[in-house]
Amino acid sequence: MSVHWWRNAVIYQVYPKSFLDTDDDGVGNIAGVTARLDHLAGLGVDAVWLSPFYPSPWADGGYDVADYRDVDPMLGTLDDFDALVAAAQARDIRVMIDIVPNHVSHRHPWFQQALAAPPGSAKRDRFVFRNGRGDGSEPPTNWLSRFGGPAWTRIADGQWYLHLYAPEQPDLDWHRPEVRDEFLDVLRFWADRGVDGFRIDVAHALVKDLDEPLRDAVALPLASAMDDIAAMPDHPHWDRPEVHEIYRDWRRLFEEYDPPRTAVAEAWLPSARRVRYTRPGELQQAFNFEFLYTPWDAQRLRTVITDSLADAHEVGTVPTWVLSNHDVVRTVSRLGLPTGTDLQAWLRSDGHDPEPDLDLGTTRARAAALLQLALPGSTYLYQGEELGLPEVADLPADALQDPKFFRSDGAAKGRDGCRVPLPWDTSLPAYGFSSTSPWLPQPQHWADLSVATQTGNRDSVLELYRTAIRLRRELSLGDELRWVDAEHPATSLAFRRGSAMLVVTNFDGPPIELPEAEVLLTSGPLHGHKLPADTTVWLAAEGTGT
Repeated sequence: MSVHWWRNAVIYQVYPKSFLDTDDDGVGNIAGVTARLDHLAGLGVDAVWLSPFYPSPWADGGYDVADYRDVDPMLGTLDDFDALVAAAQARDIRVMIDIVPNHVSHRHPWFQQALAAPPGSAKRDRFVFRNGRGDGSEPPTNWLSRFGGPAWTRIADGQWYLHLYAPEQPDLDWHRPEVRDEFLDVLRFWADRGVDGFRIDVAHALVKDLDEPLRDAVALPLASAMDDIAAMPDHPHWDRPEVHEIYRDWRRLFEEYDPPRTAVAEAWLPSARRVRYTRPGELQQAFNFEFLYTPWDAQRLRTVITDSLADAHEVGTVPTWVLSNHDVVRTVSRLGLPTGTDLQAWLRSDGHDPEPDLDLGTTRARAAALLQLALPGSTYLYQGEELGLPEVADLPADALQDPKFFRSDGAAKGRDGCRVPLPWDTSLPAYGFSSTSPWLPQPQHWADLSVATQTGNRDSVLELYRTAIRLRRELSLGDELRWVDAEHPATSLAFRRGSAMLVVTNFDGPPIELPEAEVLLTSGPLHGHKLPADTTVWLAAEGTGT
């Protein structure tokens, strides 16, 4: 197994509750992932990343962990997990899992012990408990939860505890050696079971500035960490410099294994700060969210790609390219909306204001996929993107489960619309996901997007992904990208990948005259020898003269 397999890997994210249900309760499970590994092998992915599957009250989609060394009974057993790892290894698919180190579930034994212990006790010191301001009735600071409202909750004895997310997710105090030792042991537990890597949830949040008196922050309700840091670079709870000590410890642990385990940080930070997490001796990768959030615009995407490659090269890593995940509106819907659409307002309208152009969104998503897969570095692919699934924006309020919706009083509809269970086979109940009603309702129009419907259809999104990933592997493109002059630089991009491939994307400009060369793959039909708008083509580079 290559030590650096992750540098050019295609990594497929599975949200286990929504992948496949094998025990007929309407909820996906670990055995369901194992049952569909052939789908992932046929797609050509190098690794599967599992979102949390741990025992949890599911107050936040499993990111409220009650036990870091087990599988939630709703999703299976440790034996099921071991069987998944073995089956994946047999197909040369590596396994990555989510690790959630910033907070635990309020049902975690440590937090239950903290609630039962007196103020100032060692058990409380694992968390961030403080007395309130004034007479104690006001929170210790003005820090805000990412899900809405204050980041502090008061308990019966009058103290307050910190939760940067839901009240059911109390934050740990990473200044405490006991906390650091616990997570090193958790990492060893899973690495010893054959896990190849870890995705680190909110990697930039672990360490807080807890020097007394605690500092207020610039209060930006429902803002991102990027917005918070832009307003306050020395932020009291985002991206504290001490967090890097933790990841240096983790990297030393990873290097104890052969091959070394790997990790990717979820760090919603500006590029210049995010790249610090991947310095030598720290983590191997960090998610590149600028690429995901950049509008469908040639010049802006060129800037993001150029900067991402330069930042990664500076610290000896490669970029990650992300178009979607379990936290954001799906690509087809996002690219089918007018540039600048307020996505939260759009979700509140049940996806009708404005109406997305899903044909346009699909055309652009296909072009974006070929652009993404042509770039040097690793690609992270969220389940359902290979099917061209749109966001389910019209889920009824009584079906919603995301704490963002409840904590914000509906101001943020939340992320359930990108977590709807997958359609496998139109001829079966719940499109083959389950024999009973799934935990989130599937829309009727997904029938045309099922795996069975798309398999063998040369024009389908699924077959486009299968072909692109196969070619990406066969061409062994390496880490080099060289920009070449585009015919219409304001509306198109062109670059070479080594000596093997020329890639051209026409965003929204006039048709582009292509050089004489073999067409390896195109995201949509060409007009003669011209590349129309919203289309990407891969050309054999030899003899193109470009």
